[in-house]
Order: sequence, then structure tokens, then C-alpha cells
Amino acid sequence: MCTLTRLRLAATVVGTLCALSGNAIAEDSPNEIATFGGGCYWCVEAVFQRIEGVESVAPGFMGGRTSNPTYQQVMTGRTGHVEVVKIEFDPSVVSYETLLQVFFRTHDPTTRNRQGPDVGTRYRSVIFCHTDEQKSTANEYKRLLMRQKTFRSPIVTSIEDAETFYPTDADHSNFFNRNKQSPYCVANIVPKLEKLQKEFGDQLKSEENQ
Repeated sequence: MCTLTRLRLAATVVGTLCALSGNAIAEDSPNEIATFGGGCYWCVEAVFQRIEGVESVAPGFMGGRTSNPTYQQVMTGRTGHVEVVKIEFDPSVVSYETLLQVFFRTHDPTTRNRQGPDVGTRYRSVIFCHTDEQKSTANEYKRLLMRQKTFRSPIVTSIEDAETFYPTDADHSNFFNRNKQSPYCVANIVPKLEKLQKEFGDQLKSEENQ
């Protein structure tokens, strides 16, 4: 994704309206929302699309100062926004704790403002929490990883309150599934999915449902 230089379409009016209720799900739904930033949202989207119990994954932006940002604006690094994915999941099938485990195992939480070839504050590692319970769980899990010295370097992942979610345009959605042979996907996403299969194979959807 995020290294391509060609112009992108601005977010649609529909996408903008959806952003205003970015945390909302149907009142009668048992599902919950989680939001993670772990580098290029193409990568993070592809990972969580494969987890059983995840109903939807929407790439977009959060955490910045600019309302209704376009992709081009975020790419300048001046909006303060982060590339994120908003995940709707069924907690009776997959727990928030499991999503945290997947998040920390499929990106590098020790590199500040960088994941692989993608560099800038928009690629920072961050967990945006939608409830106090999520925030407590995320902080506790981060402390556990640090006590266990799971990573050789300190974890720089930020844990913050969720803000307005702005969906990106359709050109960026479901990117890996539509472009599996692109050089970026082969070099950066496929290795993440191989690791996901190795470490979380029993929690993945069947291939036709990914």
C-alpha cells in the first residue's frame, strides 16, 4: 500500500457519514468493536480477516486532528492520523485477549513510527480502546509481555481511547484478497499470514471464508 505514489480517490460521502458513527453496531448485536494500528492497514486487515469470529474489518484512519481526511492528506504526515483497522467481532467466538495476541504477534511493537518499509507517524503501533475494560485488558497484556521480555527491545505500542474512525476509500479495502500477487503483498503480507497460520492455525477461518 502505503509506498505507492499514484493518486487515490478521496473518501466517499457514504464513508464520511459512516465515520460519524464509527463505533456503532446494531443495538441488538452481541458483537464488539476493536481498533488496532500496526503499520500499513493492508497488512493488518489481511491478518484479522482470517480470524474466526471476526465479522468485518474496515481499514481507515483514527487519532488525528483533521476531520474526514483523505488518503493523500494522511500520507503527508501532518494530520496526526494513524492507519488503523476497525474490527467487528463476536466475543462468544473470539475474545478481545486473542485479538491482542494476534496483534502483537503479527507486527513489530518495538519499532517507533515504522513497520518494515513503511515509515512515518501514520504507521505507529497503537491500540485504540472502545471501553474501559478493553483499556485495562490491553495495558495488562502489554505489561505481561514486558515482564516476560517477549521482545528484545522495549514495546512502544501506545494504548489510547478510541476516537472518530474515518474509513478509507474502496480502493484500499480488502486489498490483499484482490491483489495477492502484487510485489508489496508478496514481500510484506504473505510472511505475516504464514506466521499467523503457524501460531494461530486452529483459530482461522476456512480459506473460502477469508
